[in-house]
Amino acid sequence: MNHLELIRKVEWKDLRNLSVKEMLIENNISLPWFFISMVLAYHGYYWLALPFSGFYFLTALRQVHNGFHNALGTGKSLTWLSLYLNSILMMTSIHAVKFNHIRHHKFCLSEEDYEGKSASMKWYEAILYGPKHMFLIHWITFKKANKQYKRNMMIELISIAAFMFTVFYFQIHFLMYHMFIMLFGEFLMAFFAVWTVHHDTHENPSIARTQRGSWKNKITFSMFYHMEHHLFPAVPTIKLPELAERIDKALPDLEKKETF
Repeated sequence: MNHLELIRKVEWKDLRNLSVKEMLIENNISLPWFFISMVLAYHGYYWLALPFSGFYFLTALRQVHNGFHNALGTGKSLTWLSLYLNSILMMTSIHAVKFNHIRHHKFCLSEEDYEGKSASMKWYEAILYGPKHMFLIHWITFKKANKQYKRNMMIELISIAAFMFTVFYFQIHFLMYHMFIMLFGEFLMAFFAVWTVHHDTHENPSIARTQRGSWKNKITFSMFYHMEHHLFPAVPTIKLPELAERIDKALPDLEKKETF
């Protein structure tokens, strides 16, 4: 059964719609984790802040990922603002990540899929590849993107540089901590966001890995419903558990590889 045949068997279009509550959740899900981590870091409790920083990174990734696919329930201006602000806080150009992610969906695991390069590596190779992955994401945007993507990337990179200069010039230690943790998270993206969900799926790239089990999906904020996302990228993350149930019901014999 090919990609289009799979899509035809599942009702999904109604899941694109968000209620006001769901829209507020998707647009603000990262904020509690960010503020808790900053308060703890400000008072010098860096080890206590660390898990909250990790959850901020994960939920901010969920937020911008929905933004890539216009699935935040907001207009273009607010979606752009979300990507821009998270660029500064996550220490990378999110519009550069968006450009490569959209290509990832179009050219999934092919030579033109620069985001997906680490999927064919060993797990430890994907971790070591992380810094190169982040450089490549920006370089490919510079080489292949249109003027609007390039302009957005430059605005974000200049803003990040200004943020870094301010933090180090005024020796704001809790923000230094935040920046280093975010950079560490970015260097793990080739492993965390690509390898974990795509390794050993080259024979059918559209059927990415997925995750079942409520506690696993709760602690990962539903970010590992990746097969569901690749089949129906317009569905917001908050609706992926329901989408997974529909897929399991409509396609009970579909072979699924779990993320962990």
